[in-house]
Amino acid sequence: MWPIIKITYREMISKRIFTITLIMSLAFLLLFGLATGYAIKEMKESSFGNAGPDALLQKNFFSTQLLGMGLYFGSVITALLAILSSVGSIASEIESHQIDTWLARALPRYKYVLGKFFGLASMLGLYGLLMFFGLLAINQWVGGGALAVQVGGDQILKAAAFFVGMPIILVCVAMLLSSMTTTVTGGIILIILYGISFIGGFIEQLGVAFSNSSLTNIGIISSLVFPTDSLFRQMTISLFDTADDPLSFASQGIFGTTSPPSTTMLIYSILYGIVALGLSIRVFQKRDV
Repeated sequence: MWPIIKITYREMISKRIFTITLIMSLAFLLLFGLATGYAIKEMKESSFGNAGPDALLQKNFFSTQLLGMGLYFGSVITALLAILSSVGSIASEIESHQIDTWLARALPRYKYVLGKFFGLASMLGLYGLLMFFGLLAINQWVGGGALAVQVGGDQILKAAAFFVGMPIILVCVAMLLSSMTTTVTGGIILIILYGISFIGGFIEQLGVAFSNSSLTNIGIISSLVFPTDSLFRQMTISLFDTADDPLSFASQGIFGTTSPPSTTMLIYSILYGIVALGLSIRVFQKRDV
């Protein structure tokens, strides 16, 4: 299984999409840093620079909104890299018949799938950590005392775990689709599922905010169909909800949540990924290649 993991590393690094994503990620972090820097400059020249209670509340709300926005788009970039890198992990090799070389060595198919999974999950998990801590570092260092969100070590570790969990679940589902369909078909299905999850998440927050049970139920159903948005909402709660801010970000703003995911939902998300990976092994073992 280890040779499969090493080859997966090489294949992923050699892909053009990986290089492009790295370059665009650096550009995104640079843009986020510039936005944070200019925001601090504007705050010092406006009423945000005052020491009154209203200005303090506005400053804390703005700082969490800015970091939340960065984390949101960072999660989208990470998710797209996960989808584009993993959805063809099995299907593309079947289409090109490169998989015949491995199967001819009497390598158990489950080891092949697990090797692909561990290689992709570890690489994307590392990328997710770098993205998360990169955004947080910009907020803390560039933001300084004006825009730096006050968070503790436990909050950071919990939030990082949920942030990394999103691409890993995407890899699990991508492995299942890759073992069943072609690369293009699997990619389209997974992008649509990801979109349903995040749109449904926003609908659920609107439903809770306006006490509309229909919108709330639609959001819950979308989370059951694909639970990545639940992990993002839990990530924001872990990072912001217990911070030493007068205004809790977790219940404010479009990137926060007014309806925290339950423990049952988080367990469901974990089981969702495990079941998807297990099904990918079962389907691939029965597939005629």
